[in-house]
Amino acid sequence: MLNFSDLALRRGTRLLFEHASLQIHPGQKVGITGANGCGKSSLFALLLDELHADSGDLRRPADWVIAHVAQETAADDQAAIDYVLDGDAELRAVQARLAQAEQDNQGARLAVLHEQLEGIGAYTAHSRAAQLLHGLGFSSADETRPVREFSGGWRMRLSLGRALMCRSDLLLLDEPTNHLDLDAVIWLEGWMRSYRGTLLLISHDRDFLDNVCGHILHMEQQRITLYSGNYSAFERVRAERLAARQAEYRKQQREVAHIRSYVERFRAKATKARQAQSRLKALQRMEQIAPAHVDSPFHFSFRAAEKMPAPLLKLNEVAAGYASERIFQQVNLVLAPGDRIGLLGPNGAGKSTLIKLLAGALPAQQGEYVAAKELKTGYFAQHQLEQLQAGHSALEHLQQLDPQAREQSLRDYLGGFGFSSEQAQMPVGPFSGGEKARLVLALLVYQRPNLLLLDEPTNHLDLDMRQALALALQEYGGAVVLVSHDRHLLRITCDRLVLVHDGCVDDFPLSLDEYPQWLSEQGRAEKRVPQQGNRPGGAATRKETRRLQAEQRKQLQPLRKKVSEAETELERLHARQQQLESELASPELYDGENRERLKTLLLEKAELDGRCARVEADWLEASEQLDVLRTELAL
Repeated sequence: MLNFSDLALRRGTRLLFEHASLQIHPGQKVGITGANGCGKSSLFALLLDELHADSGDLRRPADWVIAHVAQETAADDQAAIDYVLDGDAELRAVQARLAQAEQDNQGARLAVLHEQLEGIGAYTAHSRAAQLLHGLGFSSADETRPVREFSGGWRMRLSLGRALMCRSDLLLLDEPTNHLDLDAVIWLEGWMRSYRGTLLLISHDRDFLDNVCGHILHMEQQRITLYSGNYSAFERVRAERLAARQAEYRKQQREVAHIRSYVERFRAKATKARQAQSRLKALQRMEQIAPAHVDSPFHFSFRAAEKMPAPLLKLNEVAAGYASERIFQQVNLVLAPGDRIGLLGPNGAGKSTLIKLLAGALPAQQGEYVAAKELKTGYFAQHQLEQLQAGHSALEHLQQLDPQAREQSLRDYLGGFGFSSEQAQMPVGPFSGGEKARLVLALLVYQRPNLLLLDEPTNHLDLDMRQALALALQEYGGAVVLVSHDRHLLRITCDRLVLVHDGCVDDFPLSLDEYPQWLSEQGRAEKRVPQQGNRPGGAATRKETRRLQAEQRKQLQPLRKKVSEAETELERLHARQQQLESELASPELYDGENRERLKTLLLEKAELDGRCARVEADWLEASEQLDVLRTELAL
């Protein structure tokens, strides 16, 4: 086991943690959480003997094999699959001894070495390495490509595959999902659940921690505490502890009251079917989560856009791609204020391409791209982190956007994104990935866009910042299109899922929780049937697919219209209900001379309440029929 005994660690003069005493038993899967800079990565360095404790003791079995992801991947000519196979150091060592024995004609030694290879699963190693690469999003053709041909993000995936290839007793993973898309995250989640060794996982992905870990090791205020249960269980316990401290309790109640009032406003006004079925549950989940994040340094909101045209953007029969390669075609999409769209699709299907098209960064190859005159887009992508001016401070970046603003107001604004007065004046060059991501978001929010295009915005962000972003997005009045591997953010932000797959862009008829099963079924189908693009008639098959999808949309249209009409009617009725409630709240109405007026209003309210109940029943029935039909068409 891992045994921490009164352990303390410093970096320079800064104390990271002290008096850490705990035990982690073989086979346990432990998620490590805490604010950026609290010492999570330093704890890994301690376990790898790269750092040494300042006091106390850390003991682990001497024969344990430890696997971790290398920070840098050599850009050499080695094939990707060979690079991953190198993760099994014992396999490579036995193979080297075997080669030497063959050269020396040592027959007896050869027999012993072949027996060793059999014992460590050497004859299935190549297959296991290929499965790892496939799960992480690599194609069969990628297996033989040299490592130097891959970009930095894909090299990080190779390093992760190499760590997973090791038959380890202890696996240390520091933010393994940062460079993965949702498909790869779902695959990695399944792999980790079946991992038999001891796992220590640093992650800011709530769903990932919930689905993989049975313990949470939390680092805060220079202390380390081990909790039983997954991340959601940890949040509940931490919220209770925070509530026990009076100052945090008062702040907690204000935060919960704020979210509760938003839930109630949403329930009263925004009666759209998809939102009522999914987003209200998400808001109520946020109400449960809020108490565990009341001490977060991040608090911000999107200021209202100057103009909010409707629609904001239309795509009519659009095709897009790169040079002669077409990624998707015949795309019809309308974005209006209040839309919340999450993009799903297998790796390489074109999600980021669609985001670039919507942002105007990629021209349409065919069809109409119609943007409102007052469209103001806020586009977040990872490459923008590298476009920050290294020698300029966060404050200077903001002043370039608004030279007339008061410096103190800009400092206050940056404080909501976790930049203290001192840090706001520091050059951004040495900033961590999380700090740069926060700054890019701060710059984006400041510009008051009416359309937000977010391509993996949570990479490098810790859990507190993700919670603040989710809350801000809930109250944002414009349209949102989101690509993210963070399922929690998708779940509580988006009320419509759009699938980018096989050259098409269309509604995903199932729920986010059913997406892993859909992916699995797609994988099995691809194994059964060769890719149509490699066979005669592939184009015809794709045309037939599009025709069937058009027929499906036609079948859904009457129910969609019925739901939409009910939503419109409910919004009108609820608006009148609010007017009546406001009038009935007036004390003067209950004076004797206003008795007839009071009676009239009460009768109208009773009739209105009945009408609302009937329309809501019709709306609910149509919504359920729509969901059933969507599911049947997806089967």
